[in-house]
Amino acid sequence: MKGIVDLNSDIGESFGTYVLGLDEEVIKYVTSANIACGFHAGDPLIMEKTVKEAVKNGVAIGAHPGYPDLMGFGRRKMDISPKEARAYMLYQLGALQAFASANETKIQHMKLHGAFYNTSSNDKKLAEEVLKALQEVDKDIILLALSGSFIAKKAKDMGMKVAQEVFADRAYNEDGTLVSRKLPGAVIHDKDEAIERIKKMVLDGKVTTIDGKEISIAADSICVHGDNPEAVNFVKNIRESLISEGIEVKSLNKFI
Repeated sequence: MKGIVDLNSDIGESFGTYVLGLDEEVIKYVTSANIACGFHAGDPLIMEKTVKEAVKNGVAIGAHPGYPDLMGFGRRKMDISPKEARAYMLYQLGALQAFASANETKIQHMKLHGAFYNTSSNDKKLAEEVLKALQEVDKDIILLALSGSFIAKKAKDMGMKVAQEVFADRAYNEDGTLVSRKLPGAVIHDKDEAIERIKKMVLDGKVTTIDGKEISIAADSICVHGDNPEAVNFVKNIRESLISEGIEVKSLNKFI
């Protein structure tokens, strides 16, 4: 039992006059923020504002690169080449790195977004180029990736810093992948059930799959969403419940 975990959330995903998420509320309860870098969401003004908000709240910042797909919010799969994957990484990391430097902070971690995250988790060629780009920018940046995925294992083999991510409100398949949102039971709406699952993942390294089987899982960071008032309360309850169980909630750079 490790008894220590990070809470991460995707923020900075508004664009121009379009507002998405309750960033100023959710940032009070997380330890790491995944900040959109302008491809799937976010723009220069929002990126800077989000970095400043994270710094103000003592929350570690992370890059959240996505596919260049504002219309589809980066959730549509794109047929990109490994060369493009590396270039997309360099472009977006560089953008956030500039805002971080201007605000006297550094990028702690990198977590891919949406379809880029899902595809690169187990597409070997894309994963390798993503990792290559990450190393080229800053070898100290932590990769935040789906627990048990190819990209997480490959990064460890390459000697990189890796944090394995689990989801508070998602059901799992027997192979450790997330159940498709298209299927019934994919999203867990009962906060008490979700919190109990999280405790089991963090303390015991186990999760019960959608078919009722128990599998092993590594949980360095929990992804939480705060895009509505109910979700923000959910994040708050998760943090308070973990702390009440004696589980330390800290940013990744404190224990990875």
